Amino acid sequence: MIATLKKFFDFCGEKNRRMFYHTLVIGVLIAVCEAAKFPAIYLVLDGFLSDTITGSRILAGFLILFVSVIFESFLRGRSTMLQCKAGYRECAGKRIEIAEHLRYLPMGYFNENSLGEITTITTNVMEQLGDVATRVVMLTTQGILNTAIIVLLILVFDWRIGLICLSGIALFAVVNRAMRKANAETASKKVEVDTKVISRVLEYIQGVSEVKAYNMTGSSRKKLDDTIRMAGDTNTEMEMICNRYIPFQNIVMKLTGVAILIASIGFYLNGTMELLTTVIMMIMSFIVFSGLETMGSYSALLRVVDLCVDRGEEVLGLEPMDISGEEYTPKTNNIEVSGIDFAYDKKKIIDDVSLTIPEKTTAAFVGPSGGGKTTLCHLIARFWDVEKGMVSLDGKNVKEYSMDSLMENFSFVFQNVYLFHDTIANNIRFGRPEASMEDVMAAAKKACCHDFIMALPDGYDTIIGENGASLSGGEKQRISIARAIMKDAPVIILDEATANVDPENEKELMEAINALTNEKTILMIAHRLKTVRNADQIFVVEKGRIAQRGTHDELMKQDGIYRRFVDSRRQAIGWKIG
Repeated sequence: MIATLKKFFDFCGEKNRRMFYHTLVIGVLIAVCEAAKFPAIYLVLDGFLSDTITGSRILAGFLILFVSVIFESFLRGRSTMLQCKAGYRECAGKRIEIAEHLRYLPMGYFNENSLGEITTITTNVMEQLGDVATRVVMLTTQGILNTAIIVLLILVFDWRIGLICLSGIALFAVVNRAMRKANAETASKKVEVDTKVISRVLEYIQGVSEVKAYNMTGSSRKKLDDTIRMAGDTNTEMEMICNRYIPFQNIVMKLTGVAILIASIGFYLNGTMELLTTVIMMIMSFIVFSGLETMGSYSALLRVVDLCVDRGEEVLGLEPMDISGEEYTPKTNNIEVSGIDFAYDKKKIIDDVSLTIPEKTTAAFVGPSGGGKTTLCHLIARFWDVEKGMVSLDGKNVKEYSMDSLMENFSFVFQNVYLFHDTIANNIRFGRPEASMEDVMAAAKKACCHDFIMALPDGYDTIIGENGASLSGGEKQRISIARAIMKDAPVIILDEATANVDPENEKELMEAINALTNEKTILMIAHRLKTVRNADQIFVVEKGRIAQRGTHDELMKQDGIYRRFVDSRRQAIGWKIG
């Protein structure tokens, strides 16, 4: 238990940790206010039993009670406010910290980990830490503090009763530890099933069109329903385990209270305890463990707290790419790749590749699917770090650039465009949030999307659905190009940018690409012949190596992959139904 509490506080940010410590200090003061009721009762009872009761003594006891109740109420309010403030700030702060950390992880991480996993950590896990964990930790520590202060006071009154209290606490700790141990496996299962629920929900929503198209609504829903039911069963199982142990905890506390009551009466009868002390001990026997009772009910969730902290630390502990290079603005955009290797896990994807791309030229990458074209371009832009060799921009190793200054030199237009649930204007100015509306419109006109934007109900202020759900594929692609034009980076990477465009949109899209790529260094990944034949260099990538290189005319003179690729495309175009 203590290890979990320490882990939680260590995980918190320094400022929020200080607020939690402040809450613990307030917790001690609350416990003192709770304990102050007994001296007040003692003062009044002593007057009655010794026949020395006076109005001033009653008033003094009343004032002690009044002041302790007022202060306790104020302190509890302050403690709750600090807990909520620190908890929610910690939740928000960790989400931002994780988002910043994810920003500099190699892209391979996002291939190996599902969207549901990342979403769970940044939503459920952080929410539990900010809300559930905060309450569990603070209620647990408050229960321990209250009990400790009252037991300390009892030891001052009579050490024998104090030892009975300590014995009861020891038995309570044994039962509580058994409950947390029994719940450990279920707590782990709860965290796992929460991740599965989010993964299933995202999978169902993202694939709902395919589900309907293939009339698989029932079977697809069954997977989601089964996962949700599993989550419900796991939460129920967790509660049932707690319910098996909580009665034993309560029995230990109640029996210890009974033992205090009987022992106090026994000590009075044999003359070793004064009547006043006996009465006070009898009163204390009913409330000494009230703090532990609250703590015992919530302590089963400490394992969930432990796992949530572990999940957060797991992400933050992932080794980011070294981004500590210098801020550098290259004078040229010459790209050189020298003998690079790269592997996913142990599978080699890029094998001893070298090439040079002079600035303001176009390099096209073609070849079989899975050959390494996209990976090679991503290595040039440092989405990953090469394992061997070097990628340089303007003669400087890309690892020597700070990540932000390196990314200033690259713009990307991907086959699968992602647009945010925001206005069209904000999607275009994504790379330059400070850009004026005039700049946004100028970029849109170059990307041939101004006309269709103006035809929308709110023009540039039209809110588009998440991932541009309300736009066609060609419209999304042109907005993506407008975004790249707005950034105005000197190196453009086009990853299958025209692969899924309708013929009626192709002319406008090609005009948009021409506006984007004018006087730029272009890295183009494409399957269409017309998009690569005018490139200054064509690199044929097969099995992670450069199988051929040259211009279109040079490669057509060679008997190789490229000529076969071109011939197969020509045959496909000329193929007709007889």
